[in-house]
Amino acid sequence: MLLAFPAILLSCGAQNGKIEDADPMEYANTITAEDLKEHLYTFASDEFEGRETGEPGQKKAAEYLKNEYKSLNLPSPIGGDDYFQEVPVSYFKRGNVKPTENVVAFLKGSEKPEEILVISSHYDHVGIDDKGRIYNGADDDGSGTVGVLEIAEAFVKASKDGYTPKRSILFLNVTGEEKGLVGSKFYTDEPIFPLANTVANLNIDMIGRIDPDHEGNDNYVYLIGSDKLSTDLHSLSESVNEKYVKMDLDYKYNDENDPNRFYYRSDHYNFAKNNIPIIFYFNGTHADYHKHTDTPDKIEYDLLAKRTQLVFLTAWEIANRDARLVVDKAEDSVTAGE
Repeated sequence: MLLAFPAILLSCGAQNGKIEDADPMEYANTITAEDLKEHLYTFASDEFEGRETGEPGQKKAAEYLKNEYKSLNLPSPIGGDDYFQEVPVSYFKRGNVKPTENVVAFLKGSEKPEEILVISSHYDHVGIDDKGRIYNGADDDGSGTVGVLEIAEAFVKASKDGYTPKRSILFLNVTGEEKGLVGSKFYTDEPIFPLANTVANLNIDMIGRIDPDHEGNDNYVYLIGSDKLSTDLHSLSESVNEKYVKMDLDYKYNDENDPNRFYYRSDHYNFAKNNIPIIFYFNGTHADYHKHTDTPDKIEYDLLAKRTQLVFLTAWEIANRDARLVVDKAEDSVTAGE
């Protein structure tokens, strides 16, 4: 499914200024707790029925994402009004899963449009249990998904001001993560844009809460995978954080010997397996993880905004640096988790 660039994939605004003259923090500050909260109280509401893969609630969530991208005038990379990359039921190895889809939107780069940065989240969750309890998945992964929407909006605002990123950005909301990283596997097996042209994947999966290890210190985020494939990416990530956000970057779960093995447990791993540098942003688990009590009233919205800003600023740097990220550690990284 390697599709050519449709003619409609024009950048959102004319390039009338040097990207180096832009202040990325100006656009990061458009990512607000209020906007994230408004999105999440809808996206993680009972109306979406826990977003079980292939079920009506997941379909409502997909339409919500599509409509938000359309409201931003972000085109589909597939073409026309089709923002859905259909995932065949044959990809699911367990359960009787109904047809489902990834949601995709695209911002074409101004100077290196053939190079693609993927910003991803999974938008599915686990549905309704046999007691009728709805698993809203506000943190898992409503938080990451509304973060992707806000990042997309920030890039669109910059583009309208004449600061379209040099590289293209694919906003990818994948389905079937809870079924075994299925949506991201399908994307990397049947990519819309060649994986050889994909410079990095920033994956957001749970960034709205504080885990027990950080009670009393909410200025943190776990980073996983930033140094696994690219020294460039790790250095860039550290410098962006130091310049703009100054969060505590916790690498506890980045340890190859960590028994949780989170590096292999979210959608970024399907990119990493293909030697694409990744960063996985994560707040750690908590008492409501995979319970029906993971609800939007428990999200720390100011913290969600700050973490989302960090992802945006990192994406900005990746998309606008002169040189593509160098993959210098590929040989020994992709086999470790197999």
